[in-house]
Amino acid sequence: MLFSGFFDYLLFGYDFVSSQIPFKVPLRAGISHTSLPRHAVFPGPWEEYIKAPRKRSYIRPDKIWHVEGPTVLPEALLGNYGSASSMTLDPGGLVILEFGENIAESPRFAGRLPDATTDRQERDLPLYLLIDRTGITCVRPEFVRGAFKYLTIYIPEHPPKPEDIWSETESPPASPDLDIHPDSHQKHLGLHDETSHHHRKRRISISSIFVNCTAFPSNPNPRAYTGYFSSSSTLLNRIWYSGAYTLQLTTIDPAEGSALIDYNRRVDHNQCPQGSWYSNFTVANGTAVTTDGAKRDRMAYPGDMAIAVPGIAMSTYDMVAVRTALDSLFIRQYADGALPYAGPPMGYSGEFSDTYHMHTLLGVWNYILFTDDLPWLRWHWGAYVQAFEYSLAKVDRTGLFHVTSTNDWLRPGMTGHNLEATSLMYYVLQLTVRLADEIVKDPYARAQLGRWNDVAQRMERGVELLWCEESGLYGDNVGRRGCGGRDECTPQDGNSWAIISGIIDHNTTRRREVSQNLRERWTKYGAPATEFPNVISPFASSFELLAHCAAGNHDAAVELTELMWGYMLDGDGFTNSTCVEGYRIDGDVQYPAYWSSARNSHAHGWSTGPTMVLLTEVLGVYLETPLGRRYRIEPHLTRWLKDVRGGFATGLGRFEVALRRMRAEGVGRVEVLDVETPAGSAGAVVFGETWHVGGGKNRFVKFLDGGVRVERVKRGWKESELVEDDGWEKPEMEERPVGVVDWEALEENYAVVSSLSIMSFNGISIFYGELHREVVPK
Repeated sequence: MLFSGFFDYLLFGYDFVSSQIPFKVPLRAGISHTSLPRHAVFPGPWEEYIKAPRKRSYIRPDKIWHVEGPTVLPEALLGNYGSASSMTLDPGGLVILEFGENIAESPRFAGRLPDATTDRQERDLPLYLLIDRTGITCVRPEFVRGAFKYLTIYIPEHPPKPEDIWSETESPPASPDLDIHPDSHQKHLGLHDETSHHHRKRRISISSIFVNCTAFPSNPNPRAYTGYFSSSSTLLNRIWYSGAYTLQLTTIDPAEGSALIDYNRRVDHNQCPQGSWYSNFTVANGTAVTTDGAKRDRMAYPGDMAIAVPGIAMSTYDMVAVRTALDSLFIRQYADGALPYAGPPMGYSGEFSDTYHMHTLLGVWNYILFTDDLPWLRWHWGAYVQAFEYSLAKVDRTGLFHVTSTNDWLRPGMTGHNLEATSLMYYVLQLTVRLADEIVKDPYARAQLGRWNDVAQRMERGVELLWCEESGLYGDNVGRRGCGGRDECTPQDGNSWAIISGIIDHNTTRRREVSQNLRERWTKYGAPATEFPNVISPFASSFELLAHCAAGNHDAAVELTELMWGYMLDGDGFTNSTCVEGYRIDGDVQYPAYWSSARNSHAHGWSTGPTMVLLTEVLGVYLETPLGRRYRIEPHLTRWLKDVRGGFATGLGRFEVALRRMRAEGVGRVEVLDVETPAGSAGAVVFGETWHVGGGKNRFVKFLDGGVRVERVKRGWKESELVEDDGWEKPEMEERPVGVVDWEALEENYAVVSSLSIMSFNGISIFYGELHREVVPK
């Protein structure tokens, strides 16, 4: 029997009913990131949008997607089938089952072949499972493939050729606990020497198929969210929860990591055949780790974490998984202070990226901001400062960051004096000053503040060397990709980071101009990443969302979220419930980094920007100090929303905001803002004017008729005196043209590598072998 699809644990012929987790009313006190709550902190009707399964075990399919050949009663395998029956398959029979949960696979690749995990061939091999007895047959744990939606089961009419299948009897290397200290070596085992595959022309009956969910191991109740979002836009609600679910699916048991068999071979010396797949490489020490994708690469990438970590903090609070990922990077820090491009299996061969190095430092800030884990920070502080100084030294007399590694998020052109790297360095510098001066209070670091401030001022002047007056945007690099250069490029990532970082804050007009010009480039299916031809990148676009908000253009941020992430949910070939790695500018599911469309990851943490942005920017809840002891709340209803509410919890307690368009008797149209913050906190609420408040509940009313004014309401104004503003209508979305594919550039920019080894000396990567643009694994 052959299977094509994604596997957690697949079993046949066993019946089990899991016990339901009892519901409890949540407490108002803070929550612990080391012991997550077993119930939702904010229970309510919005929980209908949660995609996480209600139980981890015995998840059964709920639809028949397709049937071929001699197949009898496939409906018997569905979870809602009433009677005790079995499906029968004869040779040539095929059934494709659809699961209503664990969704992260494109229907485009539901068939006899799986999609792809590596770039060695267009599709992975199907798993050949030998069934030679009556009873339970279980696919072994090492064949975990992450989340999935479709499972194809078929019996070949003729014996398959050995090169066309991946036998369940051919075990991948065993994965012992991985000691990932730099001076250690991982133990490894080879394949079992079994190359024959039995084929019998016989009927098979299957009475039950079910899977167990192993993602998000930190909490036995996958639906125990610690944050929520709800608004007048059903689409925005779906988008927020699709991001939260994606982040759950990309959080895994560290022993079930790395789907990159070819890259793993550098460490585990596996001899797996081309097209085979498994996920049993230990990528970190711990019980849970956040990774880039559910299917692939299942590794800790710091670039992905820049978007993922705040989203995790505000949806499930699984910060232990974040800490594990950061540890896997710091434990393999190179002698010169550089940090690896990603966690194991990287870090053994000098893999490095200037931008991802800085994203690791950004990850430290986000982890501390949401946990206040000062013992962890002090333990890593020396390594952090060394890594920071390593990057700071690359800001030369031009005031720009000089990039020495081409690796980034697989986009071309990452070299020389670069806009994105310069802006990111400026941002990390500001956060490092705060860590050193306000949190760690390190005497050495405090003594460097003057020098660091001088560098920051030099960078503010230097970035203006990249300004392109004609386009109203900044150029990618000094030289051929800069203003007037042969390959002039005004990048989405770099221009977004120029606004986010504050490096151009001295020019408010310039920030607004960059925001508006980024919006002008949008196409029918989203914002193009011009630095990477033919690409629409939810990663770079997540930064663009933040940039529009930082420029005061929150309308554009919500508009882009509905335009682009809405398409990612409902577009042809997408999942309807998770966030895809990227796609082509004409809306096709191919991510132009890869020549095989099947390799695209349909559950990728770097694509979950709205899960963060809708809470931090639209609802405007910003933590200024760890846990939110000091905060700022500045909500923006935007022209797209009639009402919006949401919140999240930290170790201090609950932060919740609700903003509504209403009418009040005798006064007309009003906007009503309700804020709740935990005891022990204090901050500013910016709503018409700035209000300084402590912990507790506060209501503010903005009167819109007869002159705008805002009042803080302490008594009176019961809910019964407020009615919905029925006069408000959501505006129509602007029509935009479909992006045009540059087919020549498409082929030029595929990230393919072969026979590659990498060494790093003082941050300069030297490549040996045939390299087609980038270090591959991503």
